[in-house]
Amino acid sequence: MSQCFSIGATRHIDLLKDKLGRELPLNEGNNLIVKLTEKPIGNITFLSFDFNGALCCGGPLEDELLFRHFVADIISDLILNQWEKAIMADVIKENYFFFNEDEKKIIYQYSQDYAKGERVFIGCMDRLDRKNLIIKRLVEFLEQSNNLVIDGFIRFRLKDYINEIKEAVDQAVDDFLMEREYREFIQLLKYFVEIQDSKVDVVNVLMNQRGTYKLYDENNEPISSEFLEGFILDIMDNEINYEDLLISALITMAPNKIVFHFGASHKPETTIDTIKHVFEGKVEECPGCKLCQNQQQ
Repeated sequence: MSQCFSIGATRHIDLLKDKLGRELPLNEGNNLIVKLTEKPIGNITFLSFDFNGALCCGGPLEDELLFRHFVADIISDLILNQWEKAIMADVIKENYFFFNEDEKKIIYQYSQDYAKGERVFIGCMDRLDRKNLIIKRLVEFLEQSNNLVIDGFIRFRLKDYINEIKEAVDQAVDDFLMEREYREFIQLLKYFVEIQDSKVDVVNVLMNQRGTYKLYDENNEPISSEFLEGFILDIMDNEINYEDLLISALITMAPNKIVFHFGASHKPETTIDTIKHVFEGKVEECPGCKLCQNQQQ
């Protein structure tokens, strides 16, 4: 009996050994592995496998292929479940060191969300695709070598996989920056509302199917355009959509209460959320009234 195969790693060696021991056949008589030994060399711990005579001396090719696919499948899971987290953390540490620790934690969580498929972006490789890529590279490597060091394999043979992780981290950073800009934008709008006197006590907002709106006061009378004339002159030369115009109109009037009436029209969730953040505690959605019924007609 002679050593035919070894796997080395600097981390997660106990998980690797446990998974190999549970999922690979380790009993004599199965034409595959009969013995597993552990040996540390420097900072790398090697798990060495002894095969029985049939496999080591030119046993059936399908037995050897089966063994290598077993190993590739197990190692791919460990890379995805364990090494991937460390890779993400290293990418953030090396490329985005200028963020503080709390910001790095948020970016790391967003990166994990992409890895799990809870967030997606165009061209994003999902978990199954990443797993298949890793298995393919592992099988190709194991066909040529009986010695595998996982850390080096990831660094030198999985560069396309690492690039996928980098893209996920980059997208997570973009998400974080956009959300931070949004929060700063909301705070600025809230400040504008707070520093001016309310021009209207209640604003009823009627949204129609086209995304346009009508504004009414507490008596269900159309709100005079005199409040908005100066603002409208300021934006005439700029492109602006109806939802942006609505937010700006409400900020200009700074009402004490805003009631949305949708009827059968589509509810613009993003716009409503923005208005709720700016006019915190002042926004309601009407469950149904005469204005809502008029919208449906």
